[in-house]
Amino acid sequence: MRRTIIATNNAPAAVGPYSQGVQCGDLVYTAGQIPLDPATGQLVAGGIEDQTRQVLRNLQAILAAAGCSMADVVKTTVFLMDMADFKAMNGVYADFFPASPPARSTVQVAGLPLGARIEIEAVAVRQV
Repeated sequence: MRRTIIATNNAPAAVGPYSQGVQCGDLVYTAGQIPLDPATGQLVAGGIEDQTRQVLRNLQAILAAAGCSMADVVKTTVFLMDMADFKAMNGVYADFFPASPPARSTVQVAGLPLGARIEIEAVAVRQV
């Protein structure tokens, strides 16, 4: 199967040797997104709700560049610095997946890049 690199200026640029997304066949894999504003390259101000919203917007932009939407997401992995943020994160997350949400794993981690409180990665199926 052919691998296609997905890149967009509407999401933060990769800060290391990785791609924003990769399409292989009908599957689209995103890199984990932290709450960076793509215009400034800085973490968004605010709490977990603001950070979650920015992460999901970044994922939307990468998926759109691959010809997908949030409705095409079949699996996400959420990395939280503090499980105490779970309820607040979940409320914002539900806004982005209002019907038939994807499968999801959520784990607490010891650290995330740049002091982010959340990171999310996704797998989508591209409808052709």
